[in-house]
Amino acid sequence: MDCAEPGGHVSGDAPGDGEGGAGYVLDDQIGYLLRLATQRHVAIFQAHSPAELTPTQFSTLIRLSEAGEVSQNRLGRLAGLDGATIKGVVERLRARGLISARPDPQDKRRALWSLTAQGRSLAADLPAMGGRITRDTAAPLSPAEARHLVRLLRKIT
Repeated sequence: MDCAEPGGHVSGDAPGDGEGGAGYVLDDQIGYLLRLATQRHVAIFQAHSPAELTPTQFSTLIRLSEAGEVSQNRLGRLAGLDGATIKGVVERLRARGLISARPDPQDKRRALWSLTAQGRSLAADLPAMGGRITRDTAAPLSPAEARHLVRLLRKIT
């Protein structure tokens, strides 16, 4: 289906068509469009953000709420974050009193992270907040289009 794009051209060809850059149109590139969609989503997220959480902090709290007590490494994998990123996220959440750690009885070199009472209280509200954020992000789409977009995004992640 052809549609008018932000740059004023009409698109309908497959992304990246053209040999050696011929026919390359930035407005048709998956990475570019994902970045624009992410910027829109982050603006919506920030407008609704509970307790001024970042999207990575939000995801980390949700995953910790689902998993219970886990190592930092496991928490990072669950939240889809690399080691350096989860380290910073965990430090900021601990500084805010939302999570705490205790030594792993099986391996004293490792800490096990869990939600504090304050973290559990906040985490209980996150699914409803996330639902509103998702609905607002997908507002330009029909419900069927939104479901299809989620399926396509899962396919490429």
